[in-house]
Amino acid sequence: MKKKETEIIKQIDELVQSKKEREDVLRETVKVLKENYEHYNWVGIYLLKGDELVLGPYLGKPSPHTSIRLNKGICGAAASQKKTVNIPDVNSDPRYLACSLETRSEIVVPIMRGKEVFGEIDIDSDKLSAFSNEDQLLLEQVCSILSELF
Repeated sequence: MKKKETEIIKQIDELVQSKKEREDVLRETVKVLKENYEHYNWVGIYLLKGDELVLGPYLGKPSPHTSIRLNKGICGAAASQKKTVNIPDVNSDPRYLACSLETRSEIVVPIMRGKEVFGEIDIDSDKLSAFSNEDQLLLEQVCSILSELF
């Protein structure tokens, strides 16, 4: 892992250990990710409530999708399948729920502990194939750390 990613992991771990309110930790996590990666055009966290994902803190253009049912869209797929979904070209995936005409790719990583899903990080990019294996590994580690909040 590169130095930048190591620093981000450390920063988010410190946030989780800080005993701040969960909402504040999630908001600051979104900010850290958005500010450190130019290709992260929209960064948000959805929290699972019953069988719906409810939009929490986010940075980027307003989203019409403040609530997403499980098995709907890429977000619903990631939570239902309990695994990361990385879509290099959203226009080629029929599950994509359009938020912005500029969005070209999306990655969604569940926040889980064991087999239980608590929410997810959703990131959109205006670039095709924007998310590398390094992005996925970083975000999966961030989600693992965030799972301690639940």
